[in-house]
Amino acid sequence: MQWEGAIPPRFHVSQVSVSALTNHGRARLFAEKASGYIQENTYDRVIGFNKMPGLDFYYAADPCYRHKVMESRHRLYRLSPRYRAYSNLERSVFDPSARTHILMISPGEKKHYVKWYQTPQCRFHDLPPGVSRDRVPSGDPEQTRKTVRRELGIGDHEILLLSVGSGFKTKGLDRSIRALASLPKSIRGRAGLYVIGEGKRSIFEKLARKHGVLKQLYLLGGRDDVPRFLVAADLLLHPAYSENTGTVLLEAMAAGLPVLASDVCGYAVHVEQARAGLLIASPYRQAVFDDLLVHMLTAEEKSSWSQNGRRYVEQTDIFSMPEKAADIIESLDGKG
Repeated sequence: MQWEGAIPPRFHVSQVSVSALTNHGRARLFAEKASGYIQENTYDRVIGFNKMPGLDFYYAADPCYRHKVMESRHRLYRLSPRYRAYSNLERSVFDPSARTHILMISPGEKKHYVKWYQTPQCRFHDLPPGVSRDRVPSGDPEQTRKTVRRELGIGDHEILLLSVGSGFKTKGLDRSIRALASLPKSIRGRAGLYVIGEGKRSIFEKLARKHGVLKQLYLLGGRDDVPRFLVAADLLLHPAYSENTGTVLLEAMAAGLPVLASDVCGYAVHVEQARAGLLIASPYRQAVFDDLLVHMLTAEEKSSWSQNGRRYVEQTDIFSMPEKAADIIESLDGKG
């Protein structure tokens, strides 16, 4: 609901200011003000990243709110102002009577919207993943691996477990810390968990201290050289609680890094199809994750997972989301 960063040349940006005591209140007010602004002006296409009325196209970056509530919240929650606000905004996009076209980026979310809103299939348009080509490692990967590990002080026989993503709680960092602590002593002593992203550090440092692995937890903050770390690591850990897509899974595959992720991630389907790692089945159980981690660190398939990931990326379109989205937007008027 706000613009961040530089405004590209030739863009005209009008900012709608809203103020409310709650996030759902801000979302509702923003939708009302933005809808009024749209009605006062003439546009060829109206494309939204928020669920709100009046859109020709909605870019579905967020999961189905109603499905999440129905699956994980007490029924009394549905009486709250928060639920009413968010569910009404979602319905304005997905109701059968709406005419908004939906640009889907998560293969698994479509069925949830159809289940709860009976949205016609013809309004869904699947997009390929939008991995930026500059995220694919370039140059000499082996030399990059040696350089990064030398910078971090990691020896050839030590294990670099990598976690990438801000919002440590949602990404399941607590699960990764517990799995690290559960490793057999012969492995745990050689392993370190390196985390790239932003989040509340103190909670997870306290958890790591409790489990005796604080000295093996490295919170690196946000970085712009993630591809270097994907090449240098031995395994990507992504046991997310929820994840509409999970672009880092594909970035890891492009780098030849085996993946251990929860099956709730939207892009987990690519890991499975490529056989580029293993998935933690739902419902999540920590013991299963712990066992899979040990298996992946000791299995002979490590080189196969790596090769399979690279091969899949070479043979699959994971880059053209912007181009495909533009084609759809230009070919349809969004008015049904």
